[in-house]
Amino acid sequence: MLTAPDDGNIEIRTMSMKTRTRIKRLRPYAAGLLALALLGGCAVGPDYQRPAVDVGTSYKESEGWIRAVPRDAALRGDWWKLYEDPELDRLMDELLASNLSIAQAEAQYRQAQALVQSARSAFFPTVGVDASMSRSGSGSGSSSSSGSSFSGNGNGASNQYALTGSVSWEPDLWGKVRRDVESNRAGEQASAADLANTRLSMQSTLAQSYFQLRALDAEKRLYEQTVAAYERSLKTTQDRLAVGMVGQSDVAAARTQLENAKVQQLALNWQRAQLEHALAVLVGKTPSAFTLKSEKNTVTVPDIPVAVPSVLIQRRPDVAAAERRTAEANAKIGVAQAAWFPDLTLSAQGGYRSGQWAQWLTAPFNFWSLGPSLALTLFDGGARQAQVDQARAAYDAQVASYRLTVLTAMREVEDYLVQVHVLGQEQQAQNRALEAARESLRLTLNQYNAGMIDYLSVVQVEATALSAERSALSMNADRLVASVQLIAALGGGWQAGEEAVRGPQPAPAAAAANGQARAPAVELAAKP
Repeated sequence: MLTAPDDGNIEIRTMSMKTRTRIKRLRPYAAGLLALALLGGCAVGPDYQRPAVDVGTSYKESEGWIRAVPRDAALRGDWWKLYEDPELDRLMDELLASNLSIAQAEAQYRQAQALVQSARSAFFPTVGVDASMSRSGSGSGSSSSSGSSFSGNGNGASNQYALTGSVSWEPDLWGKVRRDVESNRAGEQASAADLANTRLSMQSTLAQSYFQLRALDAEKRLYEQTVAAYERSLKTTQDRLAVGMVGQSDVAAARTQLENAKVQQLALNWQRAQLEHALAVLVGKTPSAFTLKSEKNTVTVPDIPVAVPSVLIQRRPDVAAAERRTAEANAKIGVAQAAWFPDLTLSAQGGYRSGQWAQWLTAPFNFWSLGPSLALTLFDGGARQAQVDQARAAYDAQVASYRLTVLTAMREVEDYLVQVHVLGQEQQAQNRALEAARESLRLTLNQYNAGMIDYLSVVQVEATALSAERSALSMNADRLVASVQLIAALGGGWQAGEEAVRGPQPAPAAAAANGQARAPAVELAAKP
């Protein structure tokens, strides 16, 4: 019976015999469900451990670098802002909004998210409903031997209505579903890292192409000045020929020098056009719809913070992607091993079936069924063992791929460290050579104007000076490109979703116990 205490809450005081009987009948099922819950806590297959990789404590080519000051943390995030170029900033915004490679990677990431949701759906039962209606009838009669006549009567037609509901659930006793979800979640995280890697690659390509284009703009301005100077020299030489101060050979030499400069100037046009077309594709536009005006570029090579090797593994998206695919391959081993165990399916079905709508709710016209199903493969010719062996081999291959990715990342950082360092030294030497070439040209022109030498001597010195000017411009462009490559090798500014890609990390105490303690994030910057 139900009673109402003074506080107004309804309490159950007694229980009917019928209810007690039902509870007693459910006790065995409750015990079975408890056993299933305990079994559901286990999962076959190895638990994932990140493969160990010896990356060292410092870079071989880090000589000449010191610890970075706090302002150098600007490398994380929009790393291209280190160059302080508004036009580059605008192009990067267009790249992130319209680049088709990034759009493709985003779609693949959404696909991976859908696969995770699909795998999670196996935790829940499948519920279905079916409704049907049929009309049938039969008749009887007789016919003559010739088949020319027939007579008969029917017993009428009847209707049949049916409404059926079903529930089916396969408990995850051996962790097959959990390993499958684990595998797909790791695949999703790898896709997120692939997206970040694609974004970083496109950003790096755009920055390199942009700096190369600006270098061509500077070289074109140099040739414009050079052609103008050669035209003046030709005019001066022609005037001197008219008064008999020089010979015809000087005029020919001046004209040859002028035409060669024009040819080299024209060659820069198609090189710049190709770089402009490449930039157009990167920002998702057709070459005909994209134009980048020639501007004077005053960008200098910034100081770049360099993280220690242990931090590089956490920052580079391609390394993170390879590590997550290793976790994915490890989970698939458990999925393959779960095939050795029986599959338990709990199903229930019930509904109503009658020839009239009004009779649906009456007892004689309803039906139900309830029962478990246990399936186990006894012999398959070694197919399951082959699947397990295949999964283990795939894991070993992915471990090797992960370690190779880490080593490749280390090599790239070492390469660009030494390239940036040596190019800086080369540019200093080139600047000294350029100053010497300019001074030599000034002295040679003075000698020519004084009539002490012929114009052939001037041509040689001018060619040397022009080559020094071009080398200085090219050297600065190479340093800018190398700095972009170094930033990309260090992982760029990729940090959004970094924790999600790495997955849940152990607590500091647990990590230290497992030998996974992280090294402190120490950053280095180039000495001025």
